[in-house]
Amino acid sequence: MGHTVREKPKLLARVRRMKGQMEAVERALEAEAPCGDVLQLLASIRGALAGLTGEIVEGHLHEHVVHAENEAERQKAAEELAGVLKTYIR
Repeated sequence: MGHTVREKPKLLARVRRMKGQMEAVERALEAEAPCGDVLQLLASIRGALAGLTGEIVEGHLHEHVVHAENEAERQKAAEELAGVLKTYIR
């Protein structure tokens, strides 16, 4: 069983909280809230996304790189992660 499957309830709870945060941004914009308030909401979302991303990256590293079944799978998982990180860092 994969790490995202094992951690599914916890990960989905985090996604749902972020969804609620995005809805708060929408409500704030609709209500013409001050830009400082909107920026604070966006900063919270960015932090939540970074935390979720970090958790999934860590699980990927442990399960698919460190504890890979063989060298070919380890290489594939490392390349996958490298590709994602290149996109993420841009």
